[in-house]
Amino acid sequence: MNIQSYKRHIGELDKNHLWHPFTQMKEWTEENPLIITEGRGSFLKDIYGKWYIDGVSSLWVLVHGHRKKEIDDAIKGQIDKISHSTLLGLTHLPAAELAGMLVRIAPEGLSRVFYSDNGSTSVEIALKMAFQYWQHKGEKSKTKFICLNNAYHGDTIGAVSVGGIDLFHNIFSPLLFKSFKIPSPYCYRCELEKKYSSCRLSCLKEAEKIINKNKREIAALIIEPLMQGAGGMITSPPGYLKGIKRLCVKYDILMIADEVATGFGRTGKMFACEHENVSPDILCLAKGITGGYLPLAATITSEKIYRAFLGTYRELKTFFHGHTYTGNQLACSAAIANLNVFKKEKTLYKMQKKIELLKKELNKISECRHVGDIRQKGFMVGVELVKDKKTRRPYLPEEKTGWKVCYEAREKGLIIRPLGNVIVLMPPLSISHQELKSLTRITAEAIREVTE
Repeated sequence: MNIQSYKRHIGELDKNHLWHPFTQMKEWTEENPLIITEGRGSFLKDIYGKWYIDGVSSLWVLVHGHRKKEIDDAIKGQIDKISHSTLLGLTHLPAAELAGMLVRIAPEGLSRVFYSDNGSTSVEIALKMAFQYWQHKGEKSKTKFICLNNAYHGDTIGAVSVGGIDLFHNIFSPLLFKSFKIPSPYCYRCELEKKYSSCRLSCLKEAEKIINKNKREIAALIIEPLMQGAGGMITSPPGYLKGIKRLCVKYDILMIADEVATGFGRTGKMFACEHENVSPDILCLAKGITGGYLPLAATITSEKIYRAFLGTYRELKTFFHGHTYTGNQLACSAAIANLNVFKKEKTLYKMQKKIELLKKELNKISECRHVGDIRQKGFMVGVELVKDKKTRRPYLPEEKTGWKVCYEAREKGLIIRPLGNVIVLMPPLSISHQELKSLTRITAEAIREVTE
């Protein structure tokens, strides 16, 4: 089989047998798939040899770039010892060492690490822990959760139950448990029709009303700190996160911080909670934990929560939850190497100038006629496209404007993805100054060519 036939063969295998996530497969099979064969630094290479900037960090996971030697070597070294053994009734070095490292860098007061495989499971675990905690404390009525509109916490049933995106979640409503919703701090399209900053954080006041009304039933509040990712890269205003923590303390409910997307430097600090000195009761981590190499997640709790589960076996206080690959050695080794690179290369310190450069470049994009709003926190960026800048009138979903912009960017050598009319930019933390300029230049060109 010659090289051209082989490339066609791979495309046919994909179309005949693969089912892609978040993808309308009818449309997919009518297109030529982009087949990735290699990664290096901030770039991906397709089967035809063309290189692209990885503008969304391979779905928000890549930290130090593709083929980072230290992480490569850590995984190879671990393979020579053992690739997997269970954490049920056994332990091993990488899981224990990583747990210690995570506790040292986590917000104050978090001390116990429970591993799983991905962001959805880390949230599912947090919900079950919060529920069971109150049962052990004798607060039997605390069985419900409170979340934000536009929230996204994963795709398992529990995680979807505390989600707030109808496009993703509405179809599954008969399967879900009830949760209470509070307004999203979406200043560009305020649910309460207020204007920032004269609103004085009215969304917090509305949240307090709902919490106060249902406080006896609420086990925990779950939030994506500072940036609601899949909801459209919605950045909360200063003081909002601290205000949410204050409400949780006041009404005696647990706070779950879902830092699956915002963790590991993505906002310019190791964890988004650090920006407002907030310590949650439970912290959910995944995505960047292994530097973008292998599936791993961690749910980190306070000692208070952990101790509520202690007792004799006959008391049935055990947290009966686990996964086959919980604390997998290869994934833990990658995560240890990832954290060591953060320290060795002073990644967070070096990011600061790049964050400022990105901000400057984004200001140029804001001049585009059909860019309504640009939201940035560190390396997390949402560019909201609008049909009319003055009235903020959005493009209709069927116009697929966001997708068209991303396809145009791909032709120019940049891989990005939209969330409806919001173009997401989330490059690796290791991206160079020049690569950042290329990323924003191509984005601006694609927006102008599609919308103007």
